[in-house]
Amino acid sequence: MLAPLGASAGEDDAIAAVQLIREGGCGGWVPAARPLQRDAALDRAAAQWANGTQPAVAARNSGYVASALSELHVAGDDSSLVALFRRNGCSMLTDRGLHDLGVYHRGMQTWLILGSRSAQPPAAPAARASLAARALELVNEIRAHGTRCGDRSYAPAPPVRLSDTLNDVALGHAADMARHDYFEHQDLSGRSPAERVRAAGYREQRVGENIAYGPESADEVVKGWLNSPGHCENIMDPRFAEMGIAYSPGQASRRGLYWVQLLAAPKA
Repeated sequence: MLAPLGASAGEDDAIAAVQLIREGGCGGWVPAARPLQRDAALDRAAAQWANGTQPAVAARNSGYVASALSELHVAGDDSSLVALFRRNGCSMLTDRGLHDLGVYHRGMQTWLILGSRSAQPPAAPAARASLAARALELVNEIRAHGTRCGDRSYAPAPPVRLSDTLNDVALGHAADMARHDYFEHQDLSGRSPAERVRAAGYREQRVGENIAYGPESADEVVKGWLNSPGHCENIMDPRFAEMGIAYSPGQASRRGLYWVQLLAAPKA
């Protein structure tokens, strides 16, 4: 397969290693899989990931609308890539449901993003904006009036405003949970909400995160958080000034919606 103009030798080596693993069925442990097609959008996404953007957000930013997405980051000499890939990502690299490949190579490190394009049109940015605006309206309405969170009463608090950066970080974590079938504040790389926000270039004083699984609308998810004392306290905390919110549909055993809300106080 011809590499795109300007591809590095390291990227060529990484692609060759991936195709070898797919052709050989990971050393004969799984059935052989068809070669992947290199995709320029996923190349751009891999480069963004290497610079700190979460893979799901990077793919979306690059114009790749995925029905499935997986990623792998390894560090080692180019001559050891086959061994590194087999040890760290054999089942993912031989997934016959993945058709496209993006790669970025720098020094001794290689970032791979594999995906399949969605046959459905992407969720319209207008729909995402409408959801975020509705959630913001609900949050600011309750902050304006004050409320009880469990046994604790909260006085009215100043309104929060939407942050595009926090929206993107929320989407990245929601998509990661949906793709890998987990439900935790700490992601699979061990990063906390504050660390994910910081990695996106947001300079924070403090960060709070609410997550939910199952609600089907902004009204339903905000109502659920307000009925849970800890989540409600995040929403009512007067120190928070900005908010981001997003959801992603489950792709594994759980098919409902994964929601993430971030609340933050930016540094002056």
